[in-house]
Amino acid sequence: MNPLKTLAAGALLALAALHAAAQAWPDKPVRLVVPFPAGSATDLAARVVGQQLQAALGQPFVVDNKPGAGGNLAGSEVVRAAPDGYTLLFSSNSAVASNVALLKNVPYDPLKDFTPVAGVGQNMLVLMVKPDFPARTLAEFVAQAKSRPGKLNGGFGSSSSQVSIAMLNKLAGIDTALVPYKGIPLAVNDVVGGTLDFTFVDLGNALAQAKGGRLRAIAVTSDKRNALAPDWPAIAESVPGFDITAWFAVVGPANMPKPVVDKLNGAITAIVERADAKERFAGIGVAPMPLAPDRLRAFIAAEITKWQRLVKEANVQPE
Repeated sequence: MNPLKTLAAGALLALAALHAAAQAWPDKPVRLVVPFPAGSATDLAARVVGQQLQAALGQPFVVDNKPGAGGNLAGSEVVRAAPDGYTLLFSSNSAVASNVALLKNVPYDPLKDFTPVAGVGQNMLVLMVKPDFPARTLAEFVAQAKSRPGKLNGGFGSSSSQVSIAMLNKLAGIDTALVPYKGIPLAVNDVVGGTLDFTFVDLGNALAQAKGGRLRAIAVTSDKRNALAPDWPAIAESVPGFDITAWFAVVGPANMPKPVVDKLNGAITAIVERADAKERFAGIGVAPMPLAPDRLRAFIAAEITKWQRLVKEANVQPE
């Protein structure tokens, strides 16, 4: 037989097998790797989407929390996984965008080493303190910080919370110390316990903490107030130019089969656009952000540039 015909026939068989596997996907559980601990905004959003994907696609979508290195630990694990659609990264902006600006060594290229799958949602952060903290407004918080330069400790558990503290320091002309944590819930615990003076909390957790009386809100990081907490002012109302928003997206290892990507994107987009999912998202402070794979790739590229600008403006030195 002609060697070229044999090669061509083999290639066609391989493509047919790949297509058949993609059409059958998923035929076993899918792992959603989350770069932050249980209880974080990323984790809560992943569980909402995972439950709905299981119902839509007939296989378990198992949330696997892998906190550490600002999201790079989880990102690295997914990059090394087989590109078969059974290991996905449910990421915030940290692992696939802002870490490029915040860390000297990111062990992967977010634009080359991941397959963009679907946009999921956006959220904001909230500056929070203990109920007995001697400041109720942002102006009073800034006055406290200026009266005690370098003495107030702020904990951060994500790139968005880290840059929020640094940006507030820069734009408000204050000096507070930044203390790193593996996730926002851990920083929250230390504010409640008195080890920290303040932190920036995702809106969903902030609403729960405020309702429970454990923490008190000062202001939100978006440029406008949020309908879920209309009494909480935007930092930008007192500090012009302050605007930091976090987001979530699903990506996989590079070179995932297009039929699998398209199937996943269709399922996730349908989920985040449904009324019941929007209601669940609203309960954790998340606004839907459906994006097709090509649009997600362009969005991530733009976000990398944006976070490089924010980090530079906030005078944050890459670690």
